Formats: sequence, structure tokens, C-alpha cells
Amino acid sequence: MVGMEPDEQHDESGEGEPGEPSGRSALSRRGALAGMGALAGIAGIAAVDVGGFAYARGWLRPDALTPSRFADRFENVYGRHDGFRRNHAKGLSATGTFASTGAAAAICRAAVFQPGSVAVVGRFSLGGGLPDQADKPDTVRGLGLLLEANGQQWRTAMINIPVFTDATPQGFYERLLASKPLPGTGKPDPAKMAAFLDRHPETAAAMKIIKQSPPSAGFADSTFHGLNAFYFTNSAGATVPVRWSAVPHEGPPAPPAPPGGKDYLFDELIRTVAQRPVSWRLVITIGEPGDPTHDATKPWPTSRRTVDAGTITISAVQTEGPGNARDINFDPLVLPDGITASDDPLPAARSAVYARSFTRRATESKSPSEVSVGRVVGQVRS
Repeated sequence: MVGMEPDEQHDESGEGEPGEPSGRSALSRRGALAGMGALAGIAGIAAVDVGGFAYARGWLRPDALTPSRFADRFENVYGRHDGFRRNHAKGLSATGTFASTGAAAAICRAAVFQPGSVAVVGRFSLGGGLPDQADKPDTVRGLGLLLEANGQQWRTAMINIPVFTDATPQGFYERLLASKPLPGTGKPDPAKMAAFLDRHPETAAAMKIIKQSPPSAGFADSTFHGLNAFYFTNSAGATVPVRWSAVPHEGPPAPPAPPGGKDYLFDELIRTVAQRPVSWRLVITIGEPGDPTHDATKPWPTSRRTVDAGTITISAVQTEGPGNARDINFDPLVLPDGITASDDPLPAARSAVYARSFTRRATESKSPSEVSVGRVVGQVRS
């Protein structure tokens, strides 16, 4: 997990099988109907290829839940789309910088937090396994980032909801099954979803929190949350639990988006970046004793101390293709010295599923991306 080499930036470097990178193990009705509509709206929430296994932690038998079976389930729910990620399939690549304030160096010795700027490779996406899905305001939006300093990489994937819907990999897997749309309605089976929520009150509670945070108008003004807890360790060896978020900077109004349009969220972002960079503050929240580090469905108190670590600026976006973020695995366990995983079971599960997803799509023929920067920029210039 510590210090990926520069030539490991892209998946071709050997993240083909689950657990190979860094020596990790191979796999690491009450009120139910009321919450079903909102849950259906984020059925594709698996946030950045989020999937789940707890084999490395001894939670599940290896014959009960494996990376292949989880990838199979995504394909069963969304269909098979060769060359695309099994979740967050629709996306747009991006490049920019991270300018550190130096403030986070007090709690983390990672080189990326030293004062100065480093390059960023990013990816904006929508949750779900359909690469040509129509943009909708309530579909979960993702932002994946790769930052590198002193030869060490930090990869993080964030989404625009304040808590995650599932506390465990098994819970996520069960929700994915319950969320499969019915052919006639395009919505989940009410009975299956009600039964799932009855078995998982933590998801029902998370849904109430999510409903209190309606989505913003587009990508550029979305706040993206890391959700999972990690540990920061400083140069003196002191360790603290943290979560992080990317909070949008206020800037000039974005160009007006035309009404409707299948790709209107992405098109608006492309038009905006063509006229000005967009930026976010990277805000680190420091946990205190008793704050849950193992459960992403539970928020930390808003009174917790925060650190303004610096500014993420996206200055260019690109249609996904060879050599850009299309070929990057935003594995949450690719971490620099100074950042380590907590007892949250989801990052290890995501890491395993991401690897399996890449293994499949790396050998498949690539279809053109639904999101085209050239088409939108051409409209702006004309």
C-alpha cells in the first residue's frame, strides 16, 4: 500500500488479480416502503466500483462471495458492457493540480501534504453499470483522484452523499440483489426491497440522512465525500482517525445548461471547464474517541475539528481513452506513507472488486465513451 512506483499509475502494471498489489490477501417492513423510492434513486451507489468481500477479515467463506461473483452480479443487474467499469461506467477523465496549504502536515507525514503543488489525474462519474445511461439529478456522482508526490501515490474515490448506504460488504451485496429493476416497471421489487430494509436498519437510517442532503445542480458545485475512515500518522508517530471531503470553491456562475439532454450533467461540466478551472477545498475531519471508524453509514458529529489541507483544481477534462483516467484503478488502498486503512471493511472489499473489474475490461474491446468533450466544446465555439 505504501509507495506505488510511478509506472504503476495505470492498471496495466499488475493489478490484474485481487490482492496482488502490496501483498494484500485475495479478498480482502416497518418504514421500509417509505424509503424505497429514495433507495431506488441511488441503486447504482456502489460508489466507484464499490463491491464487497470480507474474506481477508474472516467474515465470509471464500465459496460464498468472491470478486468474480460480485462482478457477475453487477453484470446481471446492469448487463454486460465490454471495456467499461462494472460500476460507475459512465465517466469523464480530468487533469489538474492539488495545492497543499501545509496545514495537514501536522497530522500526516505523507509528502502530498507538504506545502506545494502536485499533479492530479481525476475521473467524474455516475453510479451504476450503464455507460450510456441518461444523466439524472439524483444519480450518485463520483470523483476519483490520483495524486503523486515523491514517487508515492494516493488514490481516493469520493461520492456526493454524506454517508454510505451499507455498513458491510455483505449488506452491499444484498442491496445490489434487492435493487435489480423489474422489466415491467424499471424499479426494484417492492417486496424484496422492503425485506432488505427490514433486515438492515442501518441502511434505512442512512437513507434518512441522505434524503436530507439533496444533490446540487451539477458536478462543479457538488461536495464529494470519502465516507470511509482512515488513519493519518505524522512525523512524530502520532495517529488520528480521519475522513475527508472535497468542498467546492465559490466561483463565477457556470454556463447555463440547455434543457434536457441525455448527458447534461457532463456537458455542463465540460462547458464550465472550457471557460474556467473548477476547484474544491480538501477538508480533513479528525475523529475523536468513540467516533465509528468501521461503519460508513454513521456520520461523525459536525463539531469535529477540520483541517483545510489545500485546493484541488481541475483545469482540463478529456473524453475517456487510452492513457487517461479510463485506465486507472482508483483502488482506495493505494496509500502513501502516513495514511493507513482503518477497521472499515469496505475499502478492502472495494480494492478486490476493482481489481477483478479491471481484469475483465482490460481484455475486452473498447467502445467509444458516451461523454464526448469534442462535441460539447465544438458547440461552445460555434
